[in-house]
Amino acid sequence: MTFWTKERFWLNEKTAADLKGDPITIALIARCLQGETLAFEQLYERHVSYIYRLAFGLLQHREDAEEVLQDVFEYAFRSLKRYDPHKSAFKTWLYTITVSRCRNKRRRKWLPILSLSQGQDTNQDRPLEVVDDRVLLPEQHMTRQSDQEVVWQALGCLSDKLRETAILRYYEEMTYQEIGEILGIPAKTAESRMRLAHKALRAALQEFMEDENS
Repeated sequence: MTFWTKERFWLNEKTAADLKGDPITIALIARCLQGETLAFEQLYERHVSYIYRLAFGLLQHREDAEEVLQDVFEYAFRSLKRYDPHKSAFKTWLYTITVSRCRNKRRRKWLPILSLSQGQDTNQDRPLEVVDDRVLLPEQHMTRQSDQEVVWQALGCLSDKLRETAILRYYEEMTYQEIGEILGIPAKTAESRMRLAHKALRAALQEFMEDENS
């Protein structure tokens, strides 16, 4: 059985064992490449939640994250023939595109650092106050809403490189090898950045809590 034609094929009995990622996603991509509209919709629904979560985590702004989300899937669907399932999982490929688009968004628009008072505000742009069924909040990392706000503000104080690493590690629970693939850096560099991010986050959280209690 073979999916895809022309210069390269995608999935057959000999190469299926070498493919990365889950079989359902692989099958959906194959159907997309055959022009099946429903497959595009199913592929989108299968992956949209964590891509939006990542974009929102990196940008900390609802509208910017939604714009990046749309851009990521538009590019991914146009470029499906470029995706090689023998090299990386589709999820890793989407993460890489998302990080790149978020970097581009930051270059075009200055991202302000949220103060503690802004984080406690009730406006719609408050971090982790997004009421959206596409977002799966990592409740295992935070037990109270106030804690969530402080952590997100602390993340906003990190440099872009450290924030990217921390989001992928803490919220997406990725290995250093996976983070390295997404960010285009060695796994050891990803681990080093995570140590720096952890140290900076601890210092920022301590400062926030001291200010709140003073």
